[in-house]
Amino acid sequence: MKYNRITAIVTLAIVLACSSTSPASAQVKPGDLITRDNASKVAGLVSPGNMFLVQQGMAMRIVPTGQLEWPPPYKAATEKYSSQVGLSPDGNLANYVAGLPFPMVDADDPQAASKIMWNFEFRPMYTDDVDARNVETQSYAAGSSDEIEHFAFGHFGLYNYIGRTEVAPVPIDPGVLNMGIASRGGVYPVLEPAEMRGAGIVRERSILPKVEDYAWEYSSSSRRLRRLPASELSDAFGVARISGAGTRSGGGGATTYASTLDPNSAFGFSGKITEYSYRLLGERSMLASVDGNSPATPCANDGGRTVCENWQPRRIYVIEATAKPGSALSASTLIPKRILYIDSEGWFITASDLYDRDGRLWK
Repeated sequence: MKYNRITAIVTLAIVLACSSTSPASAQVKPGDLITRDNASKVAGLVSPGNMFLVQQGMAMRIVPTGQLEWPPPYKAATEKYSSQVGLSPDGNLANYVAGLPFPMVDADDPQAASKIMWNFEFRPMYTDDVDARNVETQSYAAGSSDEIEHFAFGHFGLYNYIGRTEVAPVPIDPGVLNMGIASRGGVYPVLEPAEMRGAGIVRERSILPKVEDYAWEYSSSSRRLRRLPASELSDAFGVARISGAGTRSGGGGATTYASTLDPNSAFGFSGKITEYSYRLLGERSMLASVDGNSPATPCANDGGRTVCENWQPRRIYVIEATAKPGSALSASTLIPKRILYIDSEGWFITASDLYDRDGRLWK
């Protein structure tokens, strides 16, 4: 499925410490409006990061659970190809062509977490390509309505070489066989902040599990293109890298601007599946926003830090994703662990909590 000319606003809240929550015994019903005054009603029904935002003023309007329909070509591809798909002992996908790799996931399966992540990788939200214009992201410090960063990108594009269901070539692009490419994408040019105007990133993913993503960053100030190590894709986008209280350079050709945005957080998670280990923490009923508006409507209750959307009860898989021990990613990334909340019907990430090297909830 091709998504064209999308305008999106993503709010990124930097959380410096976890807030405690009570067990998931709170009850909500359609029509309820959740604010900071009654935030305890959703304790255990949202991620720690979202709970923090509710306590800081994010409003949640509860609506009935809806049904998410798969595009017919995607459903047909699932029925045709899923029976042949398997996983190797180390979690690598085998014999995948198109559609959802694993329509039935048993929570008691030792490889359940990996299967859920591969379902997320080839989810029905988009299959062929994405062409989004005027994409924006905003970042705020914990407890503040003052914007600390605003990114605006002229164009975000992604092209998948496998799992294609609607736009020729279907179901795979010959580039898979000729070049071993799984996907190519890019975000450019940066329109804001001014320090990075004209910059951009392009990225290429190999179908080979042990080959890291190829990524290049263009700096408009130096007019140079530099290769980004895979570890920097799970780091601050742009120019310098933050380490503790200090700053260290991102390498030759980098600029002098450090951001809160990391490329691996696109779509909730854009890291290469084979570079992480996964653990299924549970399958539970939680609240999620699955039908947000575009462009998003900022919430007045918290000074526009978040967006006002409807939230509904969903069946959610909670996955812990950790950079594999001994890998370059594990040794250098600022975000070694992520907790991902994945919808069991649409297979997209409804929330993502990022933890720093000290195990604290960070973003």
